[in-house]
Amino acid sequence: MWKLLDAEPIPTPNFGLPVQWLALGRTQLHLFERDLHPTSHHHFGITVDDIEPVFRAAERLGALDRHAFGNHLVELPGDVVQLYLRDPAGNLVEIDHHGVDRLPDELRAQLQGLWDFNPQNDEHMRGRLFVPD
Repeated sequence: MWKLLDAEPIPTPNFGLPVQWLALGRTQLHLFERDLHPTSHHHFGITVDDIEPVFRAAERLGALDRHAFGNHLVELPGDVVQLYLRDPAGNLVEIDHHGVDRLPDELRAQLQGLWDFNPQNDEHMRGRLFVPD
């Protein structure tokens, strides 16, 4: 999964179980391996500048998750796109991208608004996911 994000493995201390630290720009992601079953909706989100390469790699690997939130590509209020995928252990990962109009037509055709699955009132539509410009 970390290869989808161009993460770089970095030196990792020995914690007595399989652990790998990864560099994502100036951010670190710490992954560990345990014999646990992930829950359906617990996840973490990563913001990317260009969602298309991540989408293409996830699609090739069969990692797109079309069930947790109703679709694998979801538009949120505030012009944010979320891509949902599963890592090899079944963990849900959210990839965030700002700008529906930046999506290629093929991906935009697969996009569904959160409001297509769940009714949104005015207050809900003011909600914003922080995605730095």
